[in-house]
Amino acid sequence: MPDLLLELFSEEIPARMQAQAADALKKLVTDALVERGLLYEGAKAFVTPRRLALAVHGLPGRQADQKEEKKGPRVGAPEAALAGFLKAAGLASIEQASIQSDPKKGDFYVAVVEKPGRATPEVIAEIVPDVIRKFPWPKSMRWGEGTLKWVRPLHSILCTFGAEGDEPEVVQFEVDGIVSSNVTRGHRFLAPASFTVKRLDDWMAKLEAAKVVADRDRRKDIILNDAKDLALAAGLELVEDEGLLDEVAGLVEWPVVLMGSFEARFLDIPDEVIRATIRANQKCFVLKDPDTGRLANRFLLISNLVASDGGAAIVAGNGRVIRARLSDAKFFWDTDRVNGLESRMPKFQSITFHEKLGSQAERIARIARLAQELAPKVGASPALAEEAALICKADLLTEVVGEFPELQGLMGRYYALGEGMAGEVAAACEEHYKPQGPGDRVPTAPVSVAVALADKIDTLVGFWAIDEKPTGSKDPYALRRAALGVIRIVLENELRVKLAVLTSPLFEFLDVARLNADVSQRQASIDKLGTGIAAGATAIVQTSFGDRLVDERAKDLLSFFADRLKVHLRERGARHDLVDAVFALEGQDDLLLVVRRVEALGRFLDTEDGKNLLAGYRRAVNILRIEEKKDGRAFAGPTDATLLQEPAEERLADAIEQVKRRVADAVAAEDFAAAMTALADLRAPVDAFFEAVTVNAPDPALRENRLKLLDEIRAATRGIADFDRIEG
Repeated sequence: MPDLLLELFSEEIPARMQAQAADALKKLVTDALVERGLLYEGAKAFVTPRRLALAVHGLPGRQADQKEEKKGPRVGAPEAALAGFLKAAGLASIEQASIQSDPKKGDFYVAVVEKPGRATPEVIAEIVPDVIRKFPWPKSMRWGEGTLKWVRPLHSILCTFGAEGDEPEVVQFEVDGIVSSNVTRGHRFLAPASFTVKRLDDWMAKLEAAKVVADRDRRKDIILNDAKDLALAAGLELVEDEGLLDEVAGLVEWPVVLMGSFEARFLDIPDEVIRATIRANQKCFVLKDPDTGRLANRFLLISNLVASDGGAAIVAGNGRVIRARLSDAKFFWDTDRVNGLESRMPKFQSITFHEKLGSQAERIARIARLAQELAPKVGASPALAEEAALICKADLLTEVVGEFPELQGLMGRYYALGEGMAGEVAAACEEHYKPQGPGDRVPTAPVSVAVALADKIDTLVGFWAIDEKPTGSKDPYALRRAALGVIRIVLENELRVKLAVLTSPLFEFLDVARLNADVSQRQASIDKLGTGIAAGATAIVQTSFGDRLVDERAKDLLSFFADRLKVHLRERGARHDLVDAVFALEGQDDLLLVVRRVEALGRFLDTEDGKNLLAGYRRAVNILRIEEKKDGRAFAGPTDATLLQEPAEERLADAIEQVKRRVADAVAAEDFAAAMTALADLRAPVDAFFEAVTVNAPDPALRENRLKLLDEIRAATRGIADFDRIEG
């Protein structure tokens, strides 16, 4: 079967747009082919800095013929209706239509329209120009006097179609004066001459000969393998960087790896700063000394050509730029260490965190107070947690972080260690931002955990207090990520923390009336919470973070945590409805216990006892709902023991009392497996009750008592979860 080869040759496409553009070209063209009845066997897109290409294999030579019946007006319809039908169906006269009968609607006209299939090249010539004109570049431009918009000036279009062994034809079309052909060009400098190609294998072979590696993945492999070999030859190791590898593979068509060096004096700068400097400014890789584990004063650059001098001039030029940038980085590093972290803290008083949430100084004070409260719960020193919280944001005001924002936190650790602060405090400066994504590690050091939780909880409570919650896909303050971070920290460190106890006082502190207080009041608050954080915060919060009522905002935030926990547990294979069922119970805000309860409930419901008890529960609840709706009132236990007439209902009542007591004891001991075992003992009495007892007895008192007994079944299960929320 024939194959299609399409290449769009242009000026350099930005590296960041290439992969997305290749995917878009493949989808747009193949979707259009399938929409027109042209099914294919396979397709692959290619992209280099100067070309975007697509190969589609196994296309038919032409579309299949189609027959379509068009229903027309009834026989005897007005002339205008008949004329419209003839025009739409493409008929010359009504005699060309057939007549069909319908028992209800009578006789009506039907036209059988035969649509012969078109040759595939003809269809392609219709598809490709439309795709080119509507291509979804993030940014595009016009050039010359044309009207076409493309990411960079488009020079030529190659489009061939043909079967293996045949001479492929050029699919003829034109886009803004650019006529399709079978001609392309090689490397801009190494092989700029044009040449003709036939199909995919011929195209790739001739491009390779013209110093162009068309396959992006192969360019990446060449760069990575040559870089490793060059590093090994120098006794060093490549510091791999997948993001940088993706980028440089989009900058070259013929990758050549070269090694350069810089002065050893720059190795006094932290490795991360060196790497960020070289990566950001010159798109170069760094190398590591395997003996020391530190960076070596070497770098690898990726050239786009084979130079006559072996690349000496290219290496020298890159080296000059790298040395200049490292000189700047060293100046920033030295300046930051001279000034120190604590000297920067007063600046936070004049930096607004959010117009409704006050300054960064106020936020830092809240984090410090909350970290101090959390410290005993996570096994940390309250003094160290407070100290770490007070300086954890200070590196945001340093020169290095100003130049390389991605190093925030990490530089705080370096500066804190350099100033002789405790190792736990320095680690917290870096780790309190973590985890920043599902693949990021979770802090485990107690001080880091305390500050990380305080930071994220303050963010969540603050934006909840001013009603800036995530909506739909919009989450400008990354609150979903913050909540998931809290969940992962709590679960992976197996922490016993009640969220309501932590969030309620912060809601009180961030009351809207207080947030809108005048500047002088706020400044007084800042002064209190400045150097004397513990005393100032205590004066404002006044009481410990315990025994507070959870207001509606706090409840809403807990519901948000429940949603995030469902997402987290679903990714681990748990059922979201079980999370709902557990969270629905009052006071279920200890995330670790919620998860343990969910896991135990899931295991129980997978057993035969669990499935049957759930079925019995639903039967009981359905009867209750029907009768409560009929009577217009609720039937709530306990039952009257004197009205228990049948042995089955007596046994059920006894079993419920025992199970409720055993479940309560097991839950209090946090032995959820034992709680489920107790719950399983309800299965047989519930089954026997429905087998032997008529709930809606003629005697009203007996009926009411039996309905209350059904409610007692619900009450017994609610020692574990709200079974109403469990799906089938």
